[in-house]
Amino acid sequence: MAEPTCRFCGTVLGHTFADLGLSPLANSFLAPEARDRPEPRHPLRVLVCSDCRLVQLPEFESPESIFSDYAYFSSYSDSWLEHARRYVEAMTERFTLGPESRVVEIASNDGYLLQYFQQARIPVLGVEPAANVAEAAIAAGIPTEVRFFGEEAARALAEEGHAADLLLGNNVLAHVPDLNDFVRGLKLLLKPDGVITMEFPHVMRLIERNQFDTIYHEHFSYFSLATVMRVFAAHNLRIFDVEELATHGGSLRIFAAHDRSERHRTGATVADLLETEERHGLSELGTYTAFDAQARSTRKKILEFLADLKAGGASIAGYGAPAKGNTLLNYCGIGPDVVEYTVDRNPHKQNKLLPGSHIPVLAPEHLRETRPDYVFILPWNLRDEISTEWAEISEWGGRFFVAIPEVEIL
Repeated sequence: MAEPTCRFCGTVLGHTFADLGLSPLANSFLAPEARDRPEPRHPLRVLVCSDCRLVQLPEFESPESIFSDYAYFSSYSDSWLEHARRYVEAMTERFTLGPESRVVEIASNDGYLLQYFQQARIPVLGVEPAANVAEAAIAAGIPTEVRFFGEEAARALAEEGHAADLLLGNNVLAHVPDLNDFVRGLKLLLKPDGVITMEFPHVMRLIERNQFDTIYHEHFSYFSLATVMRVFAAHNLRIFDVEELATHGGSLRIFAAHDRSERHRTGATVADLLETEERHGLSELGTYTAFDAQARSTRKKILEFLADLKAGGASIAGYGAPAKGNTLLNYCGIGPDVVEYTVDRNPHKQNKLLPGSHIPVLAPEHLRETRPDYVFILPWNLRDEISTEWAEISEWGGRFFVAIPEVEIL
């Protein structure tokens, strides 16, 4: 078998960032009757490029098999909806968007974000590869193209009159195996003075906060600002601003324009964050290769904590069925003998089994019926939202806990 090469620069990949063993696709939920059927598992070994420092997972499954029928619907998180609403408000004001503008979102999911632009009477178009998710957006009146985005799709959309004043993508840049094709598509669909915004988890925070569970087969790439600037520059796109966000444990929002556009001047935020990354050692290969031992150490502490709870006779349930939770459960070897069930607001996940661990997914009301001693918040990025919404568990003596960046009882 040929050695894997970097999906951006083509360098042979010989350095491991993290090896999380074999794992099923993180959103491939099972029907209960499929419990005993063979379940495909793939290596979850992440590599780092010695040249451009792009952290990446080789492609074991095609995007079509991962995203064509998808279980994740963005609208089931109140805090994420609020994040989207604030974004729309800020971008509308900053870039003076109005009825003559056009906003295009790549991986628009169920229309969770575009609805707010539409309410402001700004023309929108969503591009979403998962037909089942796109149907929800279309039913809500959000114009949506069901297709994978890249150079070919961008060319067709531009010819159809969909060139964008604002072209955005939240948590999609990490999901594309052909990175160069995707960024070429962004350039093609962007108007001469248009703006691209992309949000994605920041690899600096992933390392700093032990976020190994954000690694799964849907995420092909993990970016620093320095690396993403190099990718965009290779396609004549210039990153002129960057914001650090709290979402997903620490994300970046980059702002990019055509490199010849004089409308968008590069601000000091870019140089400042590049300097911060340098201080955190992101230019050094050893910073990346040390992460695997860090992940193993975190796994050991999680398992010791859970073993102590079970030895004391505690009952444990989960809250949430996110992809990150499935990575953690499979890497740690946690099953229903430890976490008896988990609950999730998304009806598309309820009454199914988590991939790999086969932990049942139930409706949130089941917590009231069984009153577990401890509730394991798997989407730790939503810990405040969940613990506030379900503060009632303290009435029966229940406690919430998270495991990332470290085990903490709330």
